[in-house]
Parts: sequence; structure tokens; C-alpha cells
Amino acid sequence: MAEDAPAVLTTEQDGILTISFARPAAGNSLRASDREVVIDHLARAHREAAIRVVVIRAEGRHFCTGADVTGIAAADDPAVGYITRRIMGGAQQLIAAILDCDKPVISVVQGAAAGMGAHIAYASDFVVASTDAVFIESFILRGLTVDAGGAYLLPRMIGMQRAKELALLGDKLPATEAHTLGLVNRVVGADELDATAGELAARLAAGPTTAIALTKRLFNGSLDGDRASSFLAEGMSQELQSHSDDTREGIQSFIERRPAVFRGR
Repeated sequence: MAEDAPAVLTTEQDGILTISFARPAAGNSLRASDREVVIDHLARAHREAAIRVVVIRAEGRHFCTGADVTGIAAADDPAVGYITRRIMGGAQQLIAAILDCDKPVISVVQGAAAGMGAHIAYASDFVVASTDAVFIESFILRGLTVDAGGAYLLPRMIGMQRAKELALLGDKLPATEAHTLGLVNRVVGADELDATAGELAARLAAGPTTAIALTKRLFNGSLDGDRASSFLAEGMSQELQSHSDDTREGIQSFIERRPAVFRGR
């Protein structure tokens, strides 16, 4: 692949935006410029009603081996605060863009998902992984502390002790074990990966998009708030959604005993 070729590709069809990492020779590691492109596409998906699902996938052997660290190795000693700003405005912003996107996000993982690559998957709403996929908290192997939202995501998803085990040892976590821990939704053979993800994306794209968005926000927010706040948000979300065309269609289709046809509004 030519060095000036796009490292992030997109397609749109039937309400599904597919974002593909296309730098397989580098393990689909993300440079700062690549990361910004992905963030921009997620922001567009969040805004545009025509987009109802986001799929993040990769070309080649690996999903994403994390951030491209060659720039870090070559950098001069930066001013105090520079790295904090770079992390908060970069890797963390990407993870936040996935969590905050109103549309459901599916990560399709083959090969290695390491460091930020693993956290991209963990932040997604669904993870479909091939049997050869592995997840690696690779930061400690490079002498780095966890970043890209890992300290936020992992303890909430699998508990403190298992999170520390992954982060402090940096061992490979096979897809089957990740599924057992609840980090992965489906584990399938490599030849079934695209079809399984495509079926899931199509099902979500045919769903009531605004109800999905509000439910996603309720679940993500429930981890950080108290019961009273969660109950209030739940009630307000239901009130908002009750005025939607999709709610009217859902109720009418139930009364008429026919499948609902949701239009995402």
C-alpha cells in the first residue's frame, strides 16, 4: 500500500456507515491523522439521521495494534502538560466519540486488537470477533501506563481484579475468553465474520434508531450516576421517545399484529 494512500476508508449502504482501517502493513496502527479521520466520521454518524449504524472493521491480518508509537519514540522531550493534552485530545477523544455516538457501533475484530485497538472494541456497543482474535493491554509491554480510556472501561466491564490482571501483565486474551468475560458478543470463524457482523448491522439499522440511541445513553450513563439520576433519565428518555414516529408505529403494529417498520425517527 502506498504511503500516501488513505489509511481509513468508508462506505455507506442501507443506513450503515462502515469505517475500515486500511493500513494492514502497519498492523492498522493509528497515526494522529488517522485517528482524527475516524473521530470525524463518528461525529458525522452522530449528526446525520440517514446513518443508523456504524461498523468499524479492518483490512488485513489485524484489527488494530494501537497507536502508531514511532512518533513518540522520535519526539524531543516535550513541555510539561503536552502529553496530557495529546492523550486527552487524541486517544481519549476517539473512545469518547464511540461511547457518545447516538448510533450503535459494531467492532469487527480479527487478529490483534492491542492497546487503543482493544479499547476501540470495548467502547463499541457490539463486538464480533473471529476465533483467531486476541485482545492485548500492550501499554505495560512498552513501559507505558494504560490510556485510551482503559482505566475507565475495563474495571466497569470486568471488575477491578481482572482489569488489573490484564493491564499489569499484558497477556494475550483470546476471543473465547473475552467472550466469557463479557467483552465480546459473538465469536465466529474467520469465514463467518463479515456475514455475522452484516446481519447484526442490518438488524440494528432496521430498528427504532432514536430508541436505540436513548437506551445506549441510559446504559452508559448508569455506570457513573446514582439510582435517582438513572431513574430520572430513564423516565425523561421514555417521554421523549413516546413522541416519535417509531413509537407510534411500534404500538400500531402490535395492535394490528404485524411486523413493525421503523424509519429511525
